[in-house]
Amino acid sequence: MLTIFPAIQSHKSFRTKQKLAKAQKQNRPIPQWIRLRTGNTIRYNAKRRHWRKTRLGI
Repeated sequence: MLTIFPAIQSHKSFRTKQKLAKAQKQNRPIPQWIRLRTGNTIRYNAKRRHWRKTRLGI
């Protein structure tokens, strides 16, 4: 099967690894206490990213 996106190398540069780690930390749901604090106006994380659907562009 041909892939459009290049595979991530097992030997990464430190900069690439940092970017991947940051993206991994950002990709989580919002805490429940924020829903309570905002009166449920913020219901979900709009910047959520699926690993297969949206690429990072690194």
